[in-house]
Amino acid sequence: MAKMKKRADLPQKICATCGRPFAWRRKWARDWENVRYCSDRCRDQRGRPGA
Repeated sequence: MAKMKKRADLPQKICATCGRPFAWRRKWARDWENVRYCSDRCRDQRGRPGA
């Protein structure tokens, strides 16, 4: 069985909408290079004024 990595050891990015850091998730493994938003809420608010 593979060893688990600590959350602090995972790659991180900064959300394009809210500016908060977010960590790699298994569901993003194939598409990590294209992930720009930390959540569906941030993705839905992209381009809206006041976001």
